[in-house]
Amino acid sequence: MSGGSRTMGGSDSLVIYTIGHSNHDVKKFTALLRGAGITAVADVRSTPFSRFTPQFNRSALKVVLAEAGIAYSFLGEELGARPKDRACYRDGTAVYELIAKTSFFQAGLERVLKGTQRYRIALMCTEKDPLDCHRNILVARHLGARGACIRHILANGRVEENAATELRLLKLTGQRMRDMFVHEAMGEPLTRAYEIRGATIAYTEVGAEQDESSPSHDERGTRQ
Repeated sequence: MSGGSRTMGGSDSLVIYTIGHSNHDVKKFTALLRGAGITAVADVRSTPFSRFTPQFNRSALKVVLAEAGIAYSFLGEELGARPKDRACYRDGTAVYELIAKTSFFQAGLERVLKGTQRYRIALMCTEKDPLDCHRNILVARHLGARGACIRHILANGRVEENAATELRLLKLTGQRMRDMFVHEAMGEPLTRAYEIRGATIAYTEVGAEQDESSPSHDERGTRQ
């Protein structure tokens, strides 16, 4: 796959959102979803629980969302960043390019795309900023390559178009576009930017103490 996700044009029926639950309380979280008109959440966490934000444990979250009239589906087995398949790891680190090639990941993408026929979907994971999370760097990128228009619900309620997110990604990773006014010109620099960021945020087993039941940067309050 060259470049990033499709951010210009696209069918209105193929708009997919992302959101990070961060350390929000559930009232704030559901307000963010409602503000964007979300009718279903696709949970892409590999392990849908945390000691530090128990309000977002799978069982508790399903109840809160149901009360808000929002459907919930767990897709961590298909679209999580910590797959069980050992072929997705190199030296103990998950490799996004390998994950993206698996049949279970592709099946997960198909489930999300099919779901857009009935719902306005938000991919949910933990991190506040989509640049810090596989929901964007891995999952949304490949949904975009299949024609989806990606939008990100930020912590302040603003919805960021993925074109703007990708410009931030280029800056963050030190990549340069040939022409800032032509999205297609992102091409190779954007591909490299996704690769760099993916390698930076990917889950590492060797010497890693943190898992999704441990505090994320957001939960410790160190990431803004």
